[in-house]
Amino acid sequence: MNFAQERTAEGILFTDEYQLTMAQVYFRAGRHEQTVQFDHYFRSYPDYGKHKAGYCIAAGLEWLVDWMKEAYFRDEDIELLAAQKTGKGQPLFDKDFLEYLRKNGNFSGLTLRAIPEGRVVHPHIPLSVVEGPLIMAQILESSLLNHLNYQTLIATKASRIRDSAQNRMLLEFGMRRAQGFGANAGTRAAMIGGCDFSSNVGISHVLGYPPKGTHAHSMVQFFKAIGGDELEAFEAYAEVYPDDCLLLVDTINTLESGVPNAIKVFEKLRQKGHEPVGIRIDSGDLAYLSIQAARMLNDAKFPNTSIVLSNELDELVIWQIQTQIQEEASRYGINPQDVLHRLVYGVGTNLVTSEGSPALGGVYKLVAVKEEKEWVPAIKISEMPLKTPNPGQKQGWRVYDRRGMATADLLSLQDEDPRQALQIMAHHPTDLAKWRVIRSSDIGEIEPLLVDVLKDGKLVYDFPSIEEMRERRKRDIDRFDPGVRRLLNPHVYHVSLTDKLWNLKQDLIASALKPKED
Repeated sequence: MNFAQERTAEGILFTDEYQLTMAQVYFRAGRHEQTVQFDHYFRSYPDYGKHKAGYCIAAGLEWLVDWMKEAYFRDEDIELLAAQKTGKGQPLFDKDFLEYLRKNGNFSGLTLRAIPEGRVVHPHIPLSVVEGPLIMAQILESSLLNHLNYQTLIATKASRIRDSAQNRMLLEFGMRRAQGFGANAGTRAAMIGGCDFSSNVGISHVLGYPPKGTHAHSMVQFFKAIGGDELEAFEAYAEVYPDDCLLLVDTINTLESGVPNAIKVFEKLRQKGHEPVGIRIDSGDLAYLSIQAARMLNDAKFPNTSIVLSNELDELVIWQIQTQIQEEASRYGINPQDVLHRLVYGVGTNLVTSEGSPALGGVYKLVAVKEEKEWVPAIKISEMPLKTPNPGQKQGWRVYDRRGMATADLLSLQDEDPRQALQIMAHHPTDLAKWRVIRSSDIGEIEPLLVDVLKDGKLVYDFPSIEEMRERRKRDIDRFDPGVRRLLNPHVYHVSLTDKLWNLKQDLIASALKPKED
């Protein structure tokens, strides 16, 4: 794909065909500039099969806005659309419609509110809200979902892995198993979610972090193929990188060859005034090998040398490794903490592909239409209550109890302020039988979640750095009870609708289902 094709594929035409066919229908009906509101939210947490998330981490917003600023209908895009034909060979898109897109086809008229990146988020509460002319708000849908759903999915996985690793260093190694250039978005999201560094060189530099990596098995294989051995390969690497020497020790035999040869190289480095970084183990029983490698390194007077573990790691595998080390290390005459403090985790495939739950079910639904000066709520009926959106203009809130811990996320109508209420009638979003009363005496704080990002296309928000987003994630995580963060069978966190929003939703459903009179 050349540069011109890349601009076409990744510009304003980075959308689905039905967005454009609907846009022409709105244009023909004379409604294309009518102001509307769409909500983007997800319906359920990632379910990985053996385990399930109890929260998500918002990510992708800055890259979405960057795309929106640069995306517009170029002459080349209009020509491509003009060449599309109907089943009978007629132009699919009319000239006047295409001319409108040529002159007005950009996102400068849209207003965007969103939950900031790095924050903990839950189902049904909008991650982003788009307001503006119908035609462009509709065309935005596919790209918005692409930018926000994937990064939120990966940031969530990274956060769970971070918690499982008990805040030990986490490296993102997923580039080679990612879907094309989605690897860059995956790396960024992983770092928001808690990874410290990445092996992905280009995007690491863009994000302001030094890339991290060592060598592959192929380096040892090469030296053996030309008549050398593993020790010679290690020595060659150490000569070039004496202050950054981290050796992959499982090409031949981890404990009988790799670790002993690494120690020989480390001893020579120390004699020359250099301290080694560590070893990496990429296969075998990682817990057992870590214990034995740590014991051997201790005996050789390298008590602080890192042990980097890789190979299909995720939150459950890391939890198992740490549990096994805590149970077994003392049998081999070593304190478990002497092993655990060394560990660094390199996570790749299972993180960047969100193994077990490869897509976030984020949706983009029309919730309100402006008729003259009044907003009219919109509803979609589904036989599955989970798929019936919450209508109208709304705000999301996080309710904290007297301990300062999050106790519920609340969705209200825009003109409501639950901070002024003596008590809140909180309804389950879909289950008629589930509700509870939250009294003001039980509330420590109520915080609005959505912030202004774009107003009529103009940026009114300062995007935080990756480090600030990481800190925001940590602050949020610390304010959720451990049950919500559990790897297995997490506690169901309360997400609720206010009484006013719940009643509006039920009235609209009843009205929509009411038979029309002849």
